[in-house]
Amino acid sequence: MCGFYNSSITVSKKTNILFYLVSFLALVFAFCENKKEKITSPETKIASPYLNHSDSAKYVGMLTCKGCHQKIYNTFIETGMGKSFDLASRKKSSADFNESTIYDKTDDFYYNAFWHKDSLYIKEYRLLGRDTVHLRNEQVNYIIGSGQHTNSHIQNINGYLNQMPMTFYTQKKHWDLPPGFENGFNTHFTRKIGLECMSCHNAFPDFVLGSENKYRSVPKGIDCERCHGPGSIHVQQRTTTTPIDTSKYIDYSIVNPAKLPVNLQFDICQRCHLQGNAVLKEEKSFYDFKPGKKLSDFISVFLPKYKNADDEFIMASHADRLKQSACFIKSLAKTNTKNTLRPYKDAMTCVTCHNPHVSVKQTNKNTYNNACNNCHNLNGKSQLECTDKKVIAALHSSPGHAPEALTNCVSCHMPLSGATDIPHVSVHDHYIRKPITRHEKEKIKQFIGLYSINEKQPDILTRAQAYLNQYEKFDADPAFLDSAQYLLKNQNPKYLSKNIKSLLHLYFIKKDFKQILLSLSKLIEQKCYDSLFIKQSFDNSDAWACYHIAEANYYTGNVKNSIRWFKKAATLAPFNLEFRSKLGSAYAADNNLAQAMEQFEFILQENPKNVTGYTNLGFLKLRQGFHAEAIRLYTLALKLDPDYEPLLLNLAGYYAFQKDKKQATEYLQKILKKNPNNQKAKMALQQINTLL
Repeated sequence: MCGFYNSSITVSKKTNILFYLVSFLALVFAFCENKKEKITSPETKIASPYLNHSDSAKYVGMLTCKGCHQKIYNTFIETGMGKSFDLASRKKSSADFNESTIYDKTDDFYYNAFWHKDSLYIKEYRLLGRDTVHLRNEQVNYIIGSGQHTNSHIQNINGYLNQMPMTFYTQKKHWDLPPGFENGFNTHFTRKIGLECMSCHNAFPDFVLGSENKYRSVPKGIDCERCHGPGSIHVQQRTTTTPIDTSKYIDYSIVNPAKLPVNLQFDICQRCHLQGNAVLKEEKSFYDFKPGKKLSDFISVFLPKYKNADDEFIMASHADRLKQSACFIKSLAKTNTKNTLRPYKDAMTCVTCHNPHVSVKQTNKNTYNNACNNCHNLNGKSQLECTDKKVIAALHSSPGHAPEALTNCVSCHMPLSGATDIPHVSVHDHYIRKPITRHEKEKIKQFIGLYSINEKQPDILTRAQAYLNQYEKFDADPAFLDSAQYLLKNQNPKYLSKNIKSLLHLYFIKKDFKQILLSLSKLIEQKCYDSLFIKQSFDNSDAWACYHIAEANYYTGNVKNSIRWFKKAATLAPFNLEFRSKLGSAYAADNNLAQAMEQFEFILQENPKNVTGYTNLGFLKLRQGFHAEAIRLYTLALKLDPDYEPLLLNLAGYYAFQKDKKQATEYLQKILKKNPNNQKAKMALQQINTLL
């Protein structure tokens, strides 16, 4: 929703008409996407025998580990984890560039990936007949993904990382839009890569406090310390003291996942192979979990639960699927908890089949079937052979059947399947079971509710936040908001104070600004300003609360108070450019153009490819009478995004003011072609047709 700035002008009738036309000039004041990326907190004070759980333990980097563990390093860098993230280079790319053009039919954009010398670029363009009416070339700075399933592409603008609108799906050797860009949700070059994403696809980056997606530096792939924890104490001890015989003792200077109990070993894998709706615990961050600790103390991961949908799963759900398997459930009873060196030995965990130091491409397929044989050894035979008569009959009736298929457990019990969240990929379903029947697949699935995969009984606030996240990020079903509201009890000050940030978030989503202000008044607004919402953090949770309050004030007409709260939000999160944009818009609405200009200039200094910054600054220049400068800024914005509706509305207003009905109409019709429900464009078109 863009703001509609109206100055108070009362002059002649002719001037009034001109103002009425130009009043649909829009200062961009969109509801910014509230994608909360929680990430900072004090370290949890839990007694631990592991020295590298201490705050004094520092990350040293994989090259330091290489000094003593050369052989492991050599194989690990060839794994999917080791190749998860790197600079965009011909060596890193797995893509085929012979056919690298795709078309987004919903947004009418073509994309082409190409090399210029040793630099990779993505070209966005639009055709009108044979004419190119839009062209934008952007350099790729990073490639994310090992190439086993995908290569996606990241742009770095002054430290701000955004995903680009092309992905190569390696299994099918096919270029397409990235997951989530389809069906009218193409964000072009502006999808933020926040810490939740980066901290799973990479080693820990140096994230800028008070931003959503700005980094001082990013590593080049997942490293040793993501599974072993920070290594500084281990390096110091092993280089200055007598080595520990790890066949008899545990080296507590660093975590060895092989020496952990089943649940804690699983938590290391689940940190990233448990994709879903991740809710960080209060005061926790995506940095805080360390191997050897309990994941649910930091993050609770939710998924929607459906009846009759057991065959559906998302890409990184390996841990969740495996835990549903009878193989896993029954193996837990066999766990030898007395074996302190290998407490997981008789249970089934991820490392039963996977050596995290060796690529799956270099792992013999028999490794997986042998794991099955270890438990399902029939009649003392060394090799398990399928005895299902239907399977045998089907195999023998198929042309050129291979007898060895009878000993390939994985092919039937962990079949290759497509993930529900990522197109063009096939992964093995880790829910080990008998193949489901066609009848079971045809049953109508029914939503049961959200459940936490890694925590049996999440607290009420965590569950409420999960419903808010589910609505905002995955499925805008109002039922999720009803569930959140039911959980967020606010009948007395105790509950209100505890849940206030989530309540503000809920009311903001519902655009119930009066409830935001009412909740604030119950807690005393000045007290909230002075002592409740005061923490600067990587997750920006206090800044978001200030932002929600500011929005409530702005949209209920209290612009001056909105400035106060927007300013606080921008102070707590100075590199959240949407907060800056809102503050600048509020200043403009209060007729403080100098302060507004300062905010938009800061935005463009930080990110010179910010369309909103150019649009708003152009609006201010127009108000100051600098028409040529306004058009220059609008033109720069158009080159970045020719469909940005507030920009097109501003241009239509400018040409209406110039009495150029044709140009003004063209811009408005362009808006309505893409978005027939844009009420401002409809009203403006009526005004033009009536008054010009």
